[in-house]
Amino acid sequence: MKIVTTKDNLQILHEDNHLIVVNKRVGDIAQGDNSGDKPLPDIVKEYLKEKYNKPGEVFLGVVHRLDRPTTGIVVFAKTSKALTRMNDLFSSRETQKTYWAVVKNKPPKEADTLVHYIKRNQQNNTSKAHIKEVPNSKKASLEYKIIAKLDHYFALEIELHTGRHHQIRAQLQAIGCSIKGDLKYGFDRSNPDGGIHLHARKLSFIHPVSKEQITIIAPVPHDVIWKSIETKS
Repeated sequence: MKIVTTKDNLQILHEDNHLIVVNKRVGDIAQGDNSGDKPLPDIVKEYLKEKYNKPGEVFLGVVHRLDRPTTGIVVFAKTSKALTRMNDLFSSRETQKTYWAVVKNKPPKEADTLVHYIKRNQQNNTSKAHIKEVPNSKKASLEYKIIAKLDHYFALEIELHTGRHHQIRAQLQAIGCSIKGDLKYGFDRSNPDGGIHLHARKLSFIHPVSKEQITIIAPVPHDVIWKSIETKS
C-alpha cells in the first residue's frame, strides 16, 4: 500500500542545526507541479515549524532533487550558510552518491564504468544517452556493479560521478537494462505503486559547518525485492 508522506510520518535519517536529511517515498515531489500534491519541502517545513514551535516562515533550502518515482536520500538545508555550502559540495562533486537499482536484464559486464552524452528533451521531460557527443548534450559518467542476483532480476549498486537529468535511468536503458517499473525508459510494465526500483541508498560528504565526515544510509522501501537485496548485499 502506498503511504502518503506527512509531517507526522517523515522518515528522518539525520538532523542537526544546519541540515535535515529525509528518506523520500515513492510519489513525494521535490517541487510543486500540476498534480496539486504537497511538495516534500513544504512537508518538512511543517515538521520543523511544529517541532521547534517556530513563529512565521521556516527557512528550508532544497539542496538537490530526486525524481518522483524514486526513493531514498534527500538533503535539505536549515540555514542559508549550509545551503550555499552544500550547493557548492554538490556542484563540485565533493559528495559520494550511491544508488541501488533493480533491472530485469543482466548487464553486459559484472561491473563497468558507463560514459554517455545526455541530451534532455524538455517537451516530454526525458533524457537520451548517446555514445558520442551530440549538440546540447552533457557528459555523464557512472560506475555500476552487480550486487545481487534474484530469481528474475539483478540488483546493481551505482556510484554516480555526474548529476545529469534522469542520468541513471537513461544510461541503464542505453545498455539494455531498463529499471524495473520505469515505463518512460523502456521497462515493459509499471509497478503497482507507480514507482520505479531506483533508490538513493547512501550519501557521504564533509559537513558544511562542523566539517565532520557524514555518511547516511537510507533503508529500502518495504518491498519483497528490495528487502531480499538488503539481505544479500
